[in-house]
Amino acid sequence: LNSGMRERTATPLKVVWLLVILGGTLRISAQSEIGSWQRFWTPADSFHQARFWVAAGTGTSLYAVTMVGLNEVWYKTYPRSKFHLHNDWGEWRMMDKLGHAFTTYTESRLLSQGSRWTGMNENASRWLGAGVALGLQSSIEWLDGHSSQWGFSWPDMAFNGLGAITYLAQDRFWHEQRVLLKISNWQPSYPSQPMEQLAGNSLDQRAVDLFGSGWGERYLKDYNAQTVWLSVSPHAFLKKSSWPAWLNIAFGYSGENMYGGYANSWILPTGQAVQLDELRYPRYSQYVLSMDIDFTRIPTRSPFLKAVFEALNAFKVPFPGLEYNSLGQFKLGWLY
Repeated sequence: LNSGMRERTATPLKVVWLLVILGGTLRISAQSEIGSWQRFWTPADSFHQARFWVAAGTGTSLYAVTMVGLNEVWYKTYPRSKFHLHNDWGEWRMMDKLGHAFTTYTESRLLSQGSRWTGMNENASRWLGAGVALGLQSSIEWLDGHSSQWGFSWPDMAFNGLGAITYLAQDRFWHEQRVLLKISNWQPSYPSQPMEQLAGNSLDQRAVDLFGSGWGERYLKDYNAQTVWLSVSPHAFLKKSSWPAWLNIAFGYSGENMYGGYANSWILPTGQAVQLDELRYPRYSQYVLSMDIDFTRIPTRSPFLKAVFEALNAFKVPFPGLEYNSLGQFKLGWLY
């Protein structure tokens, strides 16, 4: 009887032990997978050739996709021309120029971080990131120079350089980014009522003609929707301050009521000249004071999250803000 009891109780004990062993094995396997995932995102201690080629291949692919996309959005509908210059200083109330600075700064920052992931040292990474970013923007400017609609712009190149220098100087002297260049995009609602002076068309149609109808086109082209920001970290400048490390003060600039590069006047396909009423549709600039979040200063031990936070730092987080515009008006807004 006792022997039988021992045999009957041995079976569930074996099951328990099997479950314990299986659970431990699965846990070790899961931890191993998580560990491998985390190691993949952790920057290498020394130059890692395989990672270098992964980064180079990924970057080349993204560049190719970007150039194809830009051709579809910007260049496809306009004939090619001989290389020529174009001075577009002041166009779109300087929003285009600030966009160049933001783009080159962001590319420099992300490319530099990607270089450090391959195990490159800090100095080589910063110069490679900024150099490649300037090269990318220069290639786009070269395409502009061969488009009948645009041209190679030295002002564009100057602001490309400004973006790269903004990254380089901070990384060289502070070894961190205390002043971030960011962007936000809020699509405006354009008037859809037909206007006699527009031959029955609306300003919404004018916006479609200028900026396109798709979300991607609008995000790139619609300067009325964009705000470029300087996002400053008070904590980085005031080391002993109780100011939260992740909370920034942001200074934004944008333009409003822009239906043309320099003025709200254009020629309709019928040949009719259009000039919008400046009192009803004044072109003006907006200067905004708001708050922001520096994602890279949010504490985390995850290399993957650190990489995600680097990418998210291109975008300004919506916060209430105080606006002053060139019409002499102050406004409070819930979200900027």
